[in-house]
Amino acid sequence: MAQAIKSAKVLGFPELGMEAIYEFDVKDMPVTVAVDSRGESVHNTGPQIWKAKIEEGVVQVQ
Repeated sequence: MAQAIKSAKVLGFPELGMEAIYEFDVKDMPVTVAVDSRGESVHNTGPQIWKAKIEEGVVQVQ
């Protein structure tokens, strides 16, 4: 990942060091986006959706 980061700029809270808010310029870095187009985290909605599918019998758990 470090090789993919071409530059970094602190945007806020520089006094926090590594915990500051940064803007990164990256190239060829694979990522996984876990937020849908409505700003909902799939970590929250995904389990709810699959639980409902299992309860409806759409998906069977083995």
